[in-house]
Amino acid sequence: MTTTHLAGPRPAISDRLRTRLEARLAERGIDPRTSLPETPEPVPALEAAQKRIPVDYRAAVVEHPDVAAWVGALVEAAVAPNSGGLNPHYGTAGRRQLTHGPSLLLWGSTGCGKTHQAYAAIRALTAAGCGVAWHATTAADLYADMRPRAGAEPEQLLRRIMRIPLLLLDDLGAAKGSEWTEEITFRLVNWRCQHRLPTLFTTNLPPVRDPDTPAARQPVLRDKVGDRVLSRLSGMCTPVHFTGPDRRFLRP
Repeated sequence: MTTTHLAGPRPAISDRLRTRLEARLAERGIDPRTSLPETPEPVPALEAAQKRIPVDYRAAVVEHPDVAAWVGALVEAAVAPNSGGLNPHYGTAGRRQLTHGPSLLLWGSTGCGKTHQAYAAIRALTAAGCGVAWHATTAADLYADMRPRAGAEPEQLLRRIMRIPLLLLDDLGAAKGSEWTEEITFRLVNWRCQHRLPTLFTTNLPPVRDPDTPAARQPVLRDKVGDRVLSRLSGMCTPVHFTGPDRRFLRP
């Protein structure tokens, strides 16, 4: 009987080839013994969000402390997938989902950073690893999309936006108002208020009138959306006042 002795494991590359590779790397100024820099792992949710976020806001970072606190509260309240199902232990290892939470009313003069911080909040939520189904639109675009036209189903669109887990409604009060737009706004805000769905509202108008300022000189959000909508905004939102110059004029 012949006994065969197995040789030890062969090296990945021969000494001759290693010498050649090291010489090539040395020519390019590369030291193979230097460890590679750490590269942050990509966040798929953030990468997907970036494609939908307007170019101006794709590098937006949360700066306002009230917006940062709001993001932290939503991340803390996010729940594991299927936690409310018949088998809550199924899927608990998946990304936590946004369900319910507070809303923000970001108000201030034109260009002071309200929309910038709103998109920064969306980026922060997706970067935190939460599952975020979100939609962003201006009030004017919402009303335009809701107008009857061939091949469109505005009622279905409104119901989808009403139920989206996270909504950014930009420039509330900027569009020309009517009884019809007030009804659309009321239905949207009322649903989200009753179901405590996180919403980011931005507006150039103060919510209510300063008693020391003449009415003719100070338009307010109440005049644009009505008392019913303002009441629900007051109940569901933390108001955040933005001040400062118009950032768009400060761009190089």
